[in-house]
Amino acid sequence: MPLPRFAVVDVETSGLSQRRDRILQIGAVIVESDGREIDRWSTLVRLRWPLQRVGPTDIHGITRPMLRDAPRMSTALDDLTERLEGAVFTAHNAQFDAGFIERAARHRSGFDLGPRLCTLRMSRRLDPGREQSHRLIDVADRFGVPLVNPHDALADAAATAGVLPHLLAAHGITDASQLSAFFDR
Repeated sequence: MPLPRFAVVDVETSGLSQRRDRILQIGAVIVESDGREIDRWSTLVRLRWPLQRVGPTDIHGITRPMLRDAPRMSTALDDLTERLEGAVFTAHNAQFDAGFIERAARHRSGFDLGPRLCTLRMSRRLDPGREQSHRLIDVADRFGVPLVNPHDALADAAATAGVLPHLLAAHGITDASQLSAFFDR
């Protein structure tokens, strides 16, 4: 069975708690297994309450005024769902990104990200002694993939999409059935 398309997704959030914090930005890059880009999309997400915190602005650069006219989460999820159609959800630390998205979509019937491919898990398996850093910026650097604006959802998704073909090749993955070892769930 040939390799599928991959929907490489990244979220920027107001913090690390899926219970307390919210998504501020979603980025997605849809690629073939060889890294050929099919689509690229990003959106900021309007906060539900005007005074809700935006978290570490010094890290993600997102301010409250930037979110004022952004689409609501429901619109962002509709747009993301379109892009996920027929593709494997992929992220660097898939548990984090998928967890926030699934929490945001918890009231939507039938919403399911399906299997979640984790490039962080793939990178760590190449280094069982954990002698290297597996942060996205370091993994991208190892494979010569540019990460121009770290902690921007689209830039992080693009870097992860660039790293993905290298990780697939390093693990000798040529068939969809071989991906399950790297699924987050």
